[in-house]
Amino acid sequence: MPARGIFVAVGAVIEDDESRILLVKHVPERGEFWQGKWICPGGRLKLGEGIEQGIKREVREETGLEISLTTPLIPFERIVKAEGKTTLHVIYIDYLAKLVGGEFQPGSDVGEGIWVHREEILSIWEELHDDTKRLLQIAKVV
Repeated sequence: MPARGIFVAVGAVIEDDESRILLVKHVPERGEFWQGKWICPGGRLKLGEGIEQGIKREVREETGLEISLTTPLIPFERIVKAEGKTTLHVIYIDYLAKLVGGEFQPGSDVGEGIWVHREEILSIWEELHDDTKRLLQIAKVV
């Protein structure tokens, strides 16, 4: 499928009071690039929406949680090509964030979520999406 342009994905590396990081998996029906792997909550920035506002909205929609953004992370991109054509071009803009309220309630596009202690992340490293691995390295979680 051809790319419909570049899109900006916003999200958060969320830490709770026990220094655990939240990871989620999308429901199988979504069938997209991130399917079947653990990722950090986030999604597409809407036209006219500020980055911080978009991150908080996406996290709330996907998890039911309220967060406080603490530190912006270095943006990065993913370009996927198939048969010489670009099929995906996404720019990731993420923040470190602290959990401030709510209870985890998976949204319509999230099937499950887990809180993982920082020191346990390497034990599930192969279950993480490659872009999530990169994000957690940028965030100095691993």
